[in-house]
Amino acid sequence: MFKYTLIALNLLTLFLTGCGDSNVPLAIEAGIDVVNAITISDDTVQIMARESSAFADTQHSVAPSENEYAKRLKLLVGNHHQEGEFDFNYKVYLAKEVNAFAMADGTIRIYSGLMDMLNDDELRFVIGHEMGHIALKHIHKKLQLAYGSSAVRKAIASINSTAGDIARSQLGELVEVLIGAQFSQLEEKEADDYGLIFMKNMGYDTTAAVSALQKISKLGNDHSFLSSHPAPDKRAERLKLQIEGKTSGIEEQKEGIINDFKNLLSITYNKLLAIFLWAKSFF
Repeated sequence: MFKYTLIALNLLTLFLTGCGDSNVPLAIEAGIDVVNAITISDDTVQIMARESSAFADTQHSVAPSENEYAKRLKLLVGNHHQEGEFDFNYKVYLAKEVNAFAMADGTIRIYSGLMDMLNDDELRFVIGHEMGHIALKHIHKKLQLAYGSSAVRKAIASINSTAGDIARSQLGELVEVLIGAQFSQLEEKEADDYGLIFMKNMGYDTTAAVSALQKISKLGNDHSFLSSHPAPDKRAERLKLQIEGKTSGIEEQKEGIINDFKNLLSITYNKLLAIFLWAKSFF
């Protein structure tokens, strides 16, 4: 914990040195945020996720239960509202935007523009993909980064007192960061694998995972959906090879590497033991 405190103090030093008009309490608050961003607990993540989800819903037109988009989504997800420790909740945002996102509390939101583009099984893959981001705790890391960026905003605001009040009202900005932040390539592959396994387990057409990504790739690289879901054409090809049995998923590859390492250790140990016993025979 001491090293985290040092990080916070370094941030304070960075923003306060040479600034006579600094808001020290707000800067200290920023330093505390840095520590929290690193040490944030699962309970805190859940609370922030719920608050962010509720706020996001107030900023969008949510499809009511009698709406055709809402009815379609309900049919798509069926009774799949829980998996392990995670409870999923689904809603449709009535917007032409092609997008979808998830929050750490199990929130999954699908934009009607995306529903217009994809067929039912393709949408099921997207839903499974978003489930993967939740179940694999990618959102936890994403929220850490977002919370950290909030610390930077507070630190900057501490230099200019007129921006202080604005800096304290950050829920909207936090939601914007959460929805727009990028996942890593590895996280996207892991979520794709999760979505593909979800499709297999539920008996859906797995080739829809490929066609979904192929359709999304046609939007163009500068599309907002692709900024958080990079290289969909390459991801589509990767899933296609998995379906054809020509390659394995990330988890299988990890297990293979671990097993290879264990085998290498075992071989090395046996060889060293043999050398030791051989050398011992001379004494």
